Amino acid sequence: MSPELLSETLTAALLVVVAYLIGGIPAAYLGSRIQNGTDIRNYGNGNVGTVNAVRTLGMRTGMLVLAADAAKGAAIIGLGRLAGVSDYTLFAMALAVTAGHNWSPYIGFKGGKGVAVIFGISLAMAPVISVMVGPLVFAVYYVTRSWVWAFGAGIIAINALLIWSGAERLDIVLCLVLSVLVVATHFAREYRELRLAFRDRNWRKVGLLE
Repeated sequence: MSPELLSETLTAALLVVVAYLIGGIPAAYLGSRIQNGTDIRNYGNGNVGTVNAVRTLGMRTGMLVLAADAAKGAAIIGLGRLAGVSDYTLFAMALAVTAGHNWSPYIGFKGGKGVAVIFGISLAMAPVISVMVGPLVFAVYYVTRSWVWAFGAGIIAINALLIWSGAERLDIVLCLVLSVLVVATHFAREYRELRLAFRDRNWRKVGLLE
């Protein structure tokens, strides 16, 4: 391996680790500690993310958590671009910051579900499309009162608009992979509750992002 290639490989590996560690900063957990001196994992559904923060800490703190988590995703994309890394390294950094958020090394590998982080990534990589999708998310929430359906609609819309706009293939693949990661994390953590909700035909519970 040439010295140049070795240097690029080491730099890429370092940036992926940094992305994971930054992603792992648990904004909801810190917000709960600062505001109430409590551990958010012991309240609501125990999720270390925006929705649980809104429900347990209030709207203002929840919105600050949303901004902080989105900023992690956007910052990592900015860092990768500033470092001039390849698209594939940027792809790996985006996955790493999302994984860090979902499985934070600072709180026993617990975390959120990645929605806010991938919104930040999307905002940095496709700002116009991301802003366009924002009103749709809130409109769906207003109608359904469910963040599951609201964020689900937003994720579908972003993927559809990226494909329709003729975005780079790697950007589309990244968006799809991150979307699958978020959905898989949600269903893995809520499997028992969702199974019971479907069994009891409690459709309102099925639509609950808790």
